[in-house]
Amino acid sequence: MPNLYDFRVKNQDGSDCNLSTYTGKVILIVNTATGCGLTPQYEGLQKLYGTYKDQGFDILDFPCNQFMGQAPGSAEEINTFCTLNYQTTFQRFAKIKVNGKEADPLYNWLKSEKNGPLGKRIEWNFAKFLIDREGQVIERFSSKCPPEDLIQAIERLL
Repeated sequence: MPNLYDFRVKNQDGSDCNLSTYTGKVILIVNTATGCGLTPQYEGLQKLYGTYKDQGFDILDFPCNQFMGQAPGSAEEINTFCTLNYQTTFQRFAKIKVNGKEADPLYNWLKSEKNGPLGKRIEWNFAKFLIDREGQVIERFSSKCPPEDLIQAIERLL
């Protein structure tokens, strides 16, 4: 049975990242955008990361430009925006597609593990997947779910 650690993704600089480097951690995976009405969720995500990172929690940020072109910048521009405006320090990866024929295999797996409001499709920017220490998808949270609403679910896994 596949788990998170079976996947490889691209870092912001285009180099490969084997997600097995996150073995044993509780992970929150989020598809993000810098020009979305939900972009202020970065603040809540950073608070979660700051609170729980020393307990084995990590956030994996995947910018996605599939929803009305709301993540148009380069990797450097996106990173600068997030760092300056929200002081984010969690891992950000290269832009990916989360729906359709060109969807990243990681997102195809995530969607197959937990349906959301639109079934297997990612509904919008800031959809969230919570992964346990064994690399399995435990919960899927909608785009509109604020990060602070994930505290209990994260604490249960830590």
